[in-house]
Amino acid sequence: MPGALDGLFVLDLSRILAGPTCTQLLGDLGATVIKVESPGQGDDTRAWGPPYVTGADGRPTDLSAYFMSANRNKRSIALDLATPAGQADVRALAARADVVIDNFKPGGLARYGLDHATMRALHPRLVWCSISGYGQTGPNAAKPGYDLVAQAFGGIMSLTGGPDGEPMKVGVGIADVMCGMYATVGILAALRHRDRTGEGQHIDLALVDSQIAWLINEGVNYLTSGQVPQRRGNGHPNIVPYQVFQAADGHVILAAGNDAQFRRTCAFLGVEGLADTPDYATNPARVRNRDALIATLAPLFRARTMAQIIDGLEQAGVTVGPVNRLDQTFATPQVAARDMVVTMTRPDTGPLRLLGNPLKFSATPVTYRHPPPHVNEDEATIRALIAGD
Repeated sequence: MPGALDGLFVLDLSRILAGPTCTQLLGDLGATVIKVESPGQGDDTRAWGPPYVTGADGRPTDLSAYFMSANRNKRSIALDLATPAGQADVRALAARADVVIDNFKPGGLARYGLDHATMRALHPRLVWCSISGYGQTGPNAAKPGYDLVAQAFGGIMSLTGGPDGEPMKVGVGIADVMCGMYATVGILAALRHRDRTGEGQHIDLALVDSQIAWLINEGVNYLTSGQVPQRRGNGHPNIVPYQVFQAADGHVILAAGNDAQFRRTCAFLGVEGLADTPDYATNPARVRNRDALIATLAPLFRARTMAQIIDGLEQAGVTVGPVNRLDQTFATPQVAARDMVVTMTRPDTGPLRLLGNPLKFSATPVTYRHPPPHVNEDEATIRALIAGD
């Protein structure tokens, strides 16, 4: 069954994670994605291992786990953009494309004559998305940007980690990933405009901008109050209790999102009277008296097992759950039921286990057509496209 984006041609000039996250998603939705890589080494993330997939000889290939996380449903060709031949090939592919995505520094493609302004003059219907660290404008536009830089500059690190620890990055490259998601939304919106008017456009997207955008409640907390938020570990800035608690045999999360759920939590823990005291009766009061309340609740959770806590609070209608390691997460029947692990097979490596796409369509389901490619694996196929075959 054709995907929702079947027939869409995407030229991917990006590397690492933000751009590839976007183009993998477009590919999962049915688009044809041509990934242009540097000759020899390819995408930087091919060297970001171990772990690597091994070939039939038992030796590591250029398929690192990091690379595979964002590069299925793509075809790879190696082109040297610094050469006239490489530039001509990119122009030929761009002439076929609906979408081009790049993550060069601002002005980086202009020296090759492959920038948006030059290409749009030739192909006015082209939708072009440029991802950079700080965007195409502003005093920092020329600076390089990685996920860690965006997390630091954009403020999320100041909110993450224990109150007495150092600022902490999120455990995965979430600034890159969310930037890729914003890129996908922007591209689809620009395609909608193009299909109505015939006019392409340029999308200027910055890692730092997207990270600031998803500061969400903490960002608006600051803009509203003028008070700089502090790190609270796993505590919520606006809801109490809403955090991790240690059980006798592990950790659980409790999300008592309203006063009724807090009252039922107290009843389960055998301290019904807490919910009636002025210091804890309402959520604003609990936020003000957070430390004293958590100090009272923590030993009550430690005296119970995870199963006792989860079973008891679920029966009481309170949101609760386990804090899983990845081996526990991937072993759950829920993950299997939702197809969140998919297997793709390559003839030279055998089966590859990858993360599934979370989108579940009723009419145009996600498809997994092409496993992550080796560098330049699809040169012959792409050369035929360049030649117009």
